[in-house]
Amino acid sequence: MSFEKIIQQAQASGDFQPLVDSIPYAGFIGLKFQRFGQDVLFQLPKNEDNIGNPILPAIHGGVIGGFMELAASLHLMMSMDTAALPKMIDFSLDYLRAGRHQDTFAECQVWRQGSRVANVAITAWQTERTSPIATARAHFLLAR
Repeated sequence: MSFEKIIQQAQASGDFQPLVDSIPYAGFIGLKFQRFGQDVLFQLPKNEDNIGNPILPAIHGGVIGGFMELAASLHLMMSMDTAALPKMIDFSLDYLRAGRHQDTFAECQVWRQGSRVANVAITAWQTERTSPIATARAHFLLAR
Protein backbone atom coordinates (compact mmCIF):
# COMPACT_ATOMS: atom_id res chain seq x y z
CA MET A 1 0.00 0.00 0.00
CA SER A 2 1.34 3.45 -0.88
CA PHE A 3 2.27 5.91 1.83
CA GLU A 4 -0.32 8.40 0.53
CA LYS A 5 -3.00 5.69 0.85
CA ILE A 6 -1.91 5.03 4.46
CA ILE A 7 -2.18 8.78 5.19
CA GLN A 8 -5.65 8.92 3.60
CA GLN A 9 -6.87 5.96 5.66
CA ALA A 10 -5.42 7.43 8.86
CA GLN A 11 -7.07 10.80 8.23
CA ALA A 12 -10.40 9.17 7.39
CA SER A 13 -10.42 6.90 10.45
CA GLY A 14 -8.61 9.18 12.90
CA ASP A 15 -6.31 6.24 13.77
CA PHE A 16 -2.74 7.29 12.99
CA GLN A 17 -1.01 4.26 14.56
CA PRO A 18 -0.77 2.41 11.20
CA LEU A 19 0.87 5.53 9.74
CA VAL A 20 3.46 5.62 12.54
CA ASP A 21 3.97 1.85 12.25
CA SER A 22 4.78 2.28 8.53
CA ILE A 23 7.76 4.56 9.28
CA PRO A 24 10.86 2.45 10.01
CA TYR A 25 12.69 5.21 11.92
CA ALA A 26 9.70 5.64 14.27
CA GLY A 27 9.97 1.96 15.17
CA PHE A 28 13.76 2.11 15.45
CA ILE A 29 13.73 4.87 18.08
CA GLY A 30 10.51 3.62 19.70
CA LEU A 31 8.34 6.70 18.99
CA LYS A 32 4.89 6.64 20.59
CA PHE A 33 2.08 9.18 20.62
CA GLN A 34 -1.21 9.99 22.28
CA ARG A 35 -3.96 12.17 20.87
CA PHE A 36 -6.10 14.40 23.02
CA GLY A 37 -8.63 15.90 20.60
CA GLN A 38 -6.55 18.01 18.22
CA ASP A 39 -3.51 17.95 20.55
CA VAL A 40 -0.83 15.28 20.18
CA LEU A 41 1.83 14.30 22.71
CA PHE A 42 4.81 12.42 21.27
CA GLN A 43 6.98 10.18 23.42
CA LEU A 44 10.50 8.87 22.99
CA PRO A 45 10.65 6.07 25.59
CA LYS A 46 13.82 5.40 27.58
CA ASN A 47 15.90 3.08 25.39
CA GLU A 48 19.51 1.92 25.78
CA ASP A 49 19.95 1.99 21.98
CA ASN A 50 19.34 5.76 21.93
CA ILE A 51 22.25 6.58 24.26
CA GLY A 52 24.96 8.79 22.78
CA ASN A 53 27.00 9.54 25.91
CA PRO A 54 27.18 6.49 28.20
CA ILE A 55 29.05 8.41 30.91
CA LEU A 56 26.15 10.78 31.77
CA PRO A 57 24.18 8.78 30.32
CA ALA A 58 22.48 11.00 27.73
CA ILE A 59 20.40 10.49 24.60
CA HIS A 60 22.30 11.04 21.35
CA GLY A 61 21.60 14.51 19.95
CA GLY A 62 20.78 13.05 16.55
CA VAL A 63 18.10 10.87 18.10
CA ILE A 64 16.57 13.91 19.82
CA GLY A 65 16.68 15.87 16.55
CA GLY A 66 15.23 12.98 14.54
CA PHE A 67 12.48 12.48 17.13
CA MET A 68 11.53 16.17 16.99
CA GLU A 69 11.64 16.30 13.17
CA LEU A 70 9.48 13.19 12.88
CA ALA A 71 7.05 14.55 15.50
CA ALA A 72 6.65 17.75 13.46
CA SER A 73 6.03 15.81 10.23
CA LEU A 74 3.51 13.50 11.89
CA HIS A 75 1.75 16.36 13.65
CA LEU A 76 1.35 18.16 10.35
CA MET A 77 0.01 15.03 8.62
CA MET A 78 -2.46 14.56 11.49
CA SER A 79 -3.74 18.13 11.20
CA MET A 80 -3.81 18.55 7.40
CA ASP A 81 -6.86 17.96 5.23
CA THR A 82 -4.83 16.55 2.36
CA ALA A 83 -3.12 13.18 2.11
CA ALA A 84 0.05 14.68 0.65
CA LEU A 85 3.36 14.06 2.36
CA PRO A 86 4.81 17.38 3.60
CA LYS A 87 8.37 17.93 2.42
CA MET A 88 10.92 19.44 4.82
CA ILE A 89 12.33 22.77 3.64
CA ASP A 90 14.46 23.44 6.71
CA PHE A 91 14.80 22.46 10.34
CA SER A 92 16.44 24.58 13.02
CA LEU A 93 17.17 22.97 16.39
CA ASP A 94 18.37 24.48 19.65
CA TYR A 95 19.71 22.09 22.27
CA LEU A 96 19.08 23.63 25.69
CA ARG A 97 20.28 20.89 28.07
CA ALA A 98 21.35 17.26 28.04
CA GLY A 99 18.64 14.73 27.30
CA ARG A 100 19.09 12.30 30.17
CA HIS A 101 18.43 8.59 29.83
CA GLN A 102 14.69 8.78 30.56
CA ASP A 103 11.43 9.23 28.68
CA THR A 104 11.34 12.33 26.48
CA PHE A 105 8.21 14.10 25.27
CA ALA A 106 7.51 16.51 22.41
CA GLU A 107 4.68 18.81 21.56
CA CYS A 108 4.15 20.62 18.25
CA GLN A 109 2.31 23.75 17.29
CA VAL A 110 1.49 24.73 13.73
CA TRP A 111 2.22 28.44 13.67
CA ARG A 112 1.05 28.94 10.14
CA GLN A 113 -0.27 26.69 7.43
CA GLY A 114 -0.82 28.28 4.05
CA SER A 115 -1.63 26.60 0.78
CA ARG A 116 2.05 25.88 0.01
CA VAL A 117 4.09 26.22 3.22
CA ALA A 118 3.60 25.30 6.89
CA ASN A 119 5.63 26.46 9.91
CA VAL A 120 5.78 24.16 12.94
CA ALA A 121 7.32 24.77 16.38
CA ILE A 122 8.48 21.77 18.42
CA THR A 123 9.37 21.62 22.12
CA ALA A 124 10.94 18.56 23.78
CA TRP A 125 11.17 18.00 27.54
CA GLN A 126 11.65 15.21 30.04
CA THR A 127 10.33 15.88 33.53
CA GLU A 128 8.69 19.30 33.18
CA ARG A 129 7.30 21.13 30.17
CA THR A 130 8.72 24.33 31.59
CA SER A 131 12.28 22.92 31.36
CA PRO A 132 12.69 21.94 27.71
CA ILE A 133 15.77 20.02 26.59
CA ALA A 134 15.39 21.31 23.01
CA THR A 135 13.26 23.55 20.84
CA ALA A 136 13.00 23.53 17.06
CA ARG A 137 11.34 25.22 14.11
CA ALA A 138 10.45 23.37 10.93
CA HIS A 139 9.23 24.64 7.58
CA PHE A 140 7.46 22.28 5.20
CA LEU A 141 6.47 22.49 1.56
CA LEU A 142 2.93 21.23 1.14
CA ALA A 143 2.37 19.31 -2.08
CA ARG A 144 -0.72 20.10 -4.08
